[in-house]
Amino acid sequence: MNMNSFIVGKRVILRTLCIKDVKGPYVSWFNDEVVCRYNQHHVFAYDKSQAEEYIRKATASRNELVLAINTKRGAKHIGNIALQKIDLVSRNAMVSIVLGDKDYWGKGYAKEAMQLLLEHGFSQMNLHRIYCATTADNIAMQNLAISVGMNKEGRRREAAFKTDRYVDVIEYGLLKREYVRRNINE
Repeated sequence: MNMNSFIVGKRVILRTLCIKDVKGPYVSWFNDEVVCRYNQHHVFAYDKSQAEEYIRKATASRNELVLAINTKRGAKHIGNIALQKIDLVSRNAMVSIVLGDKDYWGKGYAKEAMQLLLEHGFSQMNLHRIYCATTADNIAMQNLAISVGMNKEGRRREAAFKTDRYVDVIEYGLLKREYVRRNINE
């Protein structure tokens, strides 16, 4: 197992995102129109120096936990997942995920990573609520949120501008008690 392993699942390892990741495919994901078609990236070009600065800030922050998603077999970096906007008073955080390696889309890797991070957020960080938001066009993310037990909480009309038009943003959330109840029943 990699020394940087933080959370280990059946097929993925969540580990600290580090500067050496900039030498791999990481930067190219945020310059890929297809990977970024539903998120807020790909508005400006993203380069290695920006990635290094982001990683330095993220690893020093107590308001976010940014992790690389690696395959357990072969230790391939395929994406990132994060708890952001961590509010230790209200005990909530926003989860975000990007699966940059298209070869791993639709195969359950994002779901496993999300489940691992939810477990960590609720059990180790004692969060009360974890939430996410995605554009109305991003059916895959909406399905992912629902598949891990999140509830649709609302819709912000025309709250994001993407691909030359305004799009609605759909909000999802999960409370710790709902998460615990769901896992007991499974």
